[in-house]
Amino acid sequence: MLNGIFFVCLSLSLWTSGSSLSCRWMQHKFQQFSKNSLVLIDSMANNSTNTTNTTNTTVDAGVGFPNHLYKQASKASAEDKLSFTVQILEEMVVLFEEDNSKTSWEEIREENFLQVVTQVADGLRSCIGSHSHKRKNKKIQMYFKRLSSHVLERMDHSAEAWELIRKEMKTHLVRADLLCSSLLTN
Repeated sequence: MLNGIFFVCLSLSLWTSGSSLSCRWMQHKFQQFSKNSLVLIDSMANNSTNTTNTTNTTVDAGVGFPNHLYKQASKASAEDKLSFTVQILEEMVVLFEEDNSKTSWEEIREENFLQVVTQVADGLRSCIGSHSHKRKNKKIQMYFKRLSSHVLERMDHSAEAWELIRKEMKTHLVRADLLCSSLLTN
């Protein structure tokens, strides 16, 4: 009898440790922080100091994100989905730390945004098993380097370049939210 109970408890603990739903942060905080990051990135554009007019401008197709990586991530394990999202968020933070003295948004808005994005990355990382220390995806790294060199540097870190980056990063936040939210409904 004791062996049977032990086996059930062991099986249950192994099953929940492999499940993304066993992560309390995902269950209780992810959606709140994800929503906050979207509100904050929108507020960076919707403030009184914003003077750019790039409503129909998008990032050059040569710099566009390799969308097939999102498709691969959507079919991956829960840990791989979270690792993918964490890398996107970490790269995003590094990108926003570049010379942004010409941005049209208030510095405090960006600081608040980066703080929330960092909290999301840290929270998601806490949900990944300690045995999962995968190497960073080179294609994601190269994409963010291209954004830096082909958009920011070529446009002299202008307010217009930063608005392009802001819009592109909002798209990633939405996609990351969808990817991680799929773990909550499975």
